[in-house]
Amino acid sequence: MRILIIKTSSMGDVLHTLPALTDAARALPQARFDWLIEESYAEIPTWHAAVDTVIPVAMRRWRRGFATPSHRAEWLRALRTLRAGRYDRIVDAQGLLKSAVLAACARGQRHGFGFTSAREPLAALFYGHHHVVSRQAHAVMRLRSLFALALEYQLPNNEIDYGISRTIITSRHTDDAYLVFLHGTAWPTKQWPEAYWNELAGLANEAGLRVFMPAGNREEADRAHRIAATAGNVRVLPHMTLTQIAGVLAGAKGVVGVDTGLAHCAAALSVPAVTIYGATNPALTGTIGQAQHHACAKFSCSPCLRRKCHYRGPGLVTPACYQTIPPVQVWSMMTELLDITPAGSG
Repeated sequence: MRILIIKTSSMGDVLHTLPALTDAARALPQARFDWLIEESYAEIPTWHAAVDTVIPVAMRRWRRGFATPSHRAEWLRALRTLRAGRYDRIVDAQGLLKSAVLAACARGQRHGFGFTSAREPLAALFYGHHHVVSRQAHAVMRLRSLFALALEYQLPNNEIDYGISRTIITSRHTDDAYLVFLHGTAWPTKQWPEAYWNELAGLANEAGLRVFMPAGNREEADRAHRIAATAGNVRVLPHMTLTQIAGVLAGAKGVVGVDTGLAHCAAALSVPAVTIYGATNPALTGTIGQAQHHACAKFSCSPCLRRKCHYRGPGLVTPACYQTIPPVQVWSMMTELLDITPAGSG
């Protein structure tokens, strides 16, 4: 049985799909799985042993300049790869119009969320088979249910298993006791205040723990270097591939992060982690896995689910909702996970 999975982005959504793939691979041991995905995240499917071929696309890049000959040529190559063979099942796990169009480009029996289940209901027009899945369930369970319905096996009643191969994700920092601070995010409303990161780094230093901070762009690098300049235990990581960053996460004693894709990566690797939620709600798309704690804001307008903060009242920090998640609270949650004595106690 040959199966095409369509889940193009974002990082957290892609990682949420891995447990469903694990279920399917166990239920259908003879199946071969291909995965259509945005080029930025093409490394992630390779971490799972069940994936045969990764088909990268660049929808985000192409839409900014599809008229260029090079972009058209890339699209035609991807289209030829999609149509090179016939799939027994095509599972659109994205539920968006763009992913449904990609599903329609492949040859085979198309499955996806039904009109009441898809994130963009019109996407269901492109599927031959629609499946109703509760929108109130966590994304991981929604995808596990979709795969079981589309591929016709009984949904297993077991703990989630991301199926990430430890032979691929290896740490180069096994001799050090360190934490990773995941401070970078695209939404301004998800950004925990820089002063709080400084204070948290100080608490980690008192506990004898080093801190690694990745930086995906110039803004994140500048912030990480400012924090490192005030805390002698912080090291800013150089540019790395996703697999290399996953290796750093895998070797960490613990992780503190905002609501970002790498926080989901830490959860998938079962690294003890505290994830901070102010503007967003972890109930449906939060980190899920072993040793995961959620630090949620308790504020009048939280979670607002907005990229830009609209709060205009008084506040100690910006965004104001994060004043209800101070560093001492996050550190207390981390020390509980790691079973270490909080700094300043005793």
